[in-house]
Amino acid sequence: MSHSHAVRVYYEDTDLAGIVYYANYLKFIERGRSEWVRTRGVDQGRLKAETGIVFAVRRVEADYLRPAVFDDLLTVTTELRTLGGARIDLWQQVLRGDAVLFTAAVTLVCLGADGRAHRLPDAIRALLAPV
Repeated sequence: MSHSHAVRVYYEDTDLAGIVYYANYLKFIERGRSEWVRTRGVDQGRLKAETGIVFAVRRVEADYLRPAVFDDLLTVTTELRTLGGARIDLWQQVLRGDAVLFTAAVTLVCLGADGRAHRLPDAIRALLAPV
């Protein structure tokens, strides 16, 4: 099941050539992941406050396929690939209409308050698991 999040390209997102600066795609997919987690019922602020647990990006493998430009309306899709003990593998895309502009395989790790990998709590796992 894929989650979608709309993102508008603002002037501040572009570079001298008038296209979206490459690093901003990472911001776009971060927003998509945050909204995916939120729609699954996970309050990341509360999770950190109550348990010390946070999600951190461990790895991103990205492909830039086509440029986005000022005022484009983009869609960020997020799809769960695997849910491990302390690891979450996602597939994300940035699209303009049907055109795929950017893809990324993203690995998140669940970290405890000590900064070390921590097993996902069962309640959180249940919320993130495929329906």
